[in-house]
Amino acid sequence: MTAPRVVVFDLDDTLFPERQYVRSGIDAVAALLGEPEFAAVAWALFEGGVRGRLFDETLARLGQPADQGTIARLVERYRTHRPTVAFFPEVAAVLDRLRTRCRLALVSDGPLAAQERKVEALGLRARLDPIVLTDRWGRAFWKPHERAFRAVEAATGASGAACAYVGDNPQKDFKAPRALGWRTVRLRRAGAEHAVVPGAGAADVECRDLAAAVQALGFGNGGGGR
Repeated sequence: MTAPRVVVFDLDDTLFPERQYVRSGIDAVAALLGEPEFAAVAWALFEGGVRGRLFDETLARLGQPADQGTIARLVERYRTHRPTVAFFPEVAAVLDRLRTRCRLALVSDGPLAAQERKVEALGLRARLDPIVLTDRWGRAFWKPHERAFRAVEAATGASGAACAYVGDNPQKDFKAPRALGWRTVRLRRAGAEHAVVPGAGAADVECRDLAAAVQALGFGNGGGGR
């Protein structure tokens, strides 16, 4: 198999554990409130599967008001805090080896302020180019919209099978790149947010980690060999 010229990555639960960001954000909100119990209650609710109304439910458990203004302030703090996050164990080494073989890029959804701070905290601008954060254009252009993938093609001059996308969410990550003829790899890491989401056939192949993913793309030995 001829390896692609451009490998593009998703961010959350592909390059780093999304749970780290959630925990970091919860701690930032607890510090803003000056309420130590907030972090423990919010994390327990998150671990129990609460999504979307996490702050509302946490405040209710603590007997505190959850009016619209308060929730907006907490969400703002969550999205704009400087997160404490780190790559999955194999990621830094794989990226550093792989970037000597091909061009690396990023396409990621999510509120722009939050995604920008994740990129900064992980030092991704030193490793990936272009970095395309879809919320710059508004939520209508989040995956599975094709705009971000076409932007990568325009920036790199590569298209079709010369490009590959590595992501984790079979519900949205692979529809657009497959429609453009890209290769696709689903990372199905144990414990990740979308690991249990069914999606057989959503991507060309499924792998357990990034080293296996780049090997499946034809780079051999996790990007280290020819």
